[in-house]
Amino acid sequence: MRTPIIAGNWKMHLNRCQTAQLAGELKVGHKWPGQVEVVIAPPFTSLGTAAEVLQDTPISLAAQNVHPKDQGAFTGEISPVFLVELGCEYVIVGHSERREYFLESDDFINQKVKTLLAKNLKPILCVGERLEHREQNQHYDIVGEQVINGVAQIESTEMEKIVIAYEPVWAIGTGKVATSEQIDEMHLFIRKVIERRFNSDIAAKVRIQYGGSVKPDNAAEILGLPNVDGALVGGASLKTSDFLAIVKAC
Repeated sequence: MRTPIIAGNWKMHLNRCQTAQLAGELKVGHKWPGQVEVVIAPPFTSLGTAAEVLQDTPISLAAQNVHPKDQGAFTGEISPVFLVELGCEYVIVGHSERREYFLESDDFINQKVKTLLAKNLKPILCVGERLEHREQNQHYDIVGEQVINGVAQIESTEMEKIVIAYEPVWAIGTGKVATSEQIDEMHLFIRKVIERRFNSDIAAKVRIQYGGSVKPDNAAEILGLPNVDGALVGGASLKTSDFLAIVKAC
């Protein structure tokens, strides 16, 4: 059985005071430890605050990005060593906003994945197609390529530590949600890609999240799909009641 995972990507929101408040509310409100894994990803400036609040709780901490090098002349970047020191367990890589706004390539994302695994950090590898890809029936090609390139040179024993987050770009922050059929079909496809790359046992263990306008009113339907193992939540993760409602639905 795969333990479902709900991760909240706070993006560039909430200062340290607001982080302490929201993390504290989640700590008190999370009633389902063991049944669902809960992860939050605050901004870098709030990671330390969140780590203090969440100490000795079942809620895990994630960073929103990382550089593949431990140190060096990389102004504005963050080292995986720093993230380990802060108590992070997960790191989001390959998010569509990083791919689009910062022109991150599959190869660069793969470097991050390998670095994280070497530091005993768990990658949440985001993949997803743009609207034109789906309209041109290229969505399977695009997503399959992102998965294969993202896990290049990864050993089968390491693959179990990676969470895949499928986020159709056209559904992120737009209010649009892929249909249940579209979501489940893509998740099944991703699992088949992993099976071909590794084997059926590994594919059965990898958790695949859905992301893209997940809210309390659609969470139960999405999370109830056979091949969906959780959600990467954006806007709804910034409100305690909404995020906990999604966790409860899971």
